[in-house]
Amino acid sequence: MSTRYARHEHHEFLAASAEALADASLQLALVQLGDTLGQRNREAFAALPDADALRQRARAIKDAALANLDEHLETLHSSVERQGGHVYYAGDAADARQIVLDILRMRGAQRVVKSKSMTSEEIHLNAALAAEQIEAVETDFGEYIIQVAGERPSHLVAPAIHLRTPQVAELLSRDAGKSLPADAEELAAYARRRLRAEFARADAGITGANFLVAETGTLVLVSNEGNIRLTTSLPRIHIAIAGIEKVIPRLADVPVFLKVLARAATGQKLSIYTSLVTGPRRPGELDGPEEFHLVLLDNGRSRILAGPLRESLFCIRCGACLNACPIFRNVGGHAYGGVYAGPIGAVLTPLYDGLAANEHLPHASSLCGACQAACPVKIAIPEMLIQLREQLHHEPGKLGFAESLAYRLWSVVMRHPSLYRGATWLATRLGRLLLRSSGGDEPRWLRRLPGGLHGWTASRDFPAPARQRFRDQWSPSEISTRSPSSSKPAEDRTPHEAG
Repeated sequence: MSTRYARHEHHEFLAASAEALADASLQLALVQLGDTLGQRNREAFAALPDADALRQRARAIKDAALANLDEHLETLHSSVERQGGHVYYAGDAADARQIVLDILRMRGAQRVVKSKSMTSEEIHLNAALAAEQIEAVETDFGEYIIQVAGERPSHLVAPAIHLRTPQVAELLSRDAGKSLPADAEELAAYARRRLRAEFARADAGITGANFLVAETGTLVLVSNEGNIRLTTSLPRIHIAIAGIEKVIPRLADVPVFLKVLARAATGQKLSIYTSLVTGPRRPGELDGPEEFHLVLLDNGRSRILAGPLRESLFCIRCGACLNACPIFRNVGGHAYGGVYAGPIGAVLTPLYDGLAANEHLPHASSLCGACQAACPVKIAIPEMLIQLREQLHHEPGKLGFAESLAYRLWSVVMRHPSLYRGATWLATRLGRLLLRSSGGDEPRWLRRLPGGLHGWTASRDFPAPARQRFRDQWSPSEISTRSPSSSKPAEDRTPHEAG
């Protein structure tokens, strides 16, 4: 693993975000994200009849599949073996890496081609292969770029979205040993020529999986480049690594997800290539692997499934929430420090890697709800972030004395009306002192809060308390002079109006 790649694994969201905001090149790369992928997502669903019902159907399928996951995994296992494949269960990332290495060693495989797979990123497979002197080449164009750069993906769907074309040209020029033009088509043509040779000489192909069909043992793979078909058909060994949550019950469920996945990911009606792989090559078939191996990864998923945030396992890795999120669109994926970035990453990374080590991620959200609105399976990401924030406050030592005292005082004030009235009266008076101005009805903002509260105003203004409380405006005397209901006979007023 290169030093640069290691930089992107961290628990320093605040520091990494500040660095990202100061990176002019990154900001230029991110500026069009919401206007391209995000806009396409919205337009694609707007043009789809009964889009909401379809998304609800996809959500219901995932919910039902997870409710009976043990049964579906048994069915999947039997179906894969019936088709001539082999199934392995990996409890954690280390188990998964070892299973893959054992398969490759036993067959003397030294060269591997890989298709884009966030699950292989999750288990840090490339580093394990390199340590065993097994050459692995990423064949997705974006993944190949970041492999050459020694970086990790910054987006679930567009792994090199943080890089601009001149940067890509510089990277691939070093790889080619000659100068390549900063032209997207020319760079793609170079990568195509470069990777074709890798497919021909590879001993094994490694993929992830978009979906696993329990009924038939079918692996569903979706892409726009065609590299997956070469990865799964040319090498003599095909190894697929997938999280256990990727299982869906029936082949008839697949079209539902294909309709929402492409629209959510890139705004397409359907991805260009959809591959259905069911076992190894059969007698009489001209292509396909001699062996098919499926590695089912848990790595904390069973624990999540049994907890209050099981809905996070509905995720189909489309990246729609990243494209919609104002936080991601300003800091990019590497700021999150884990394999999964954006709103869903702010949920998954603490669940997989530990909440205490990723304390800032649940707060990396404005809770605006744009992520949930964009999600094709309607995952309630804002609610889950709030739950993680609540859990974080119960972590030992996470609340300082001042913050803990503030919460206790707030709790007391909110339970006693007289204290609440006094606190709001005091807030309006203190606001006037802090503003040090008079007159005018325009909104007022505090540019610097005193003491430890200055952390808020270091990056944004704070709304000043109103000059007059709502309670003062809605006093009994005001009700009698302003409220239209005051002209009603007492017997015609509602209990609220009469009170």
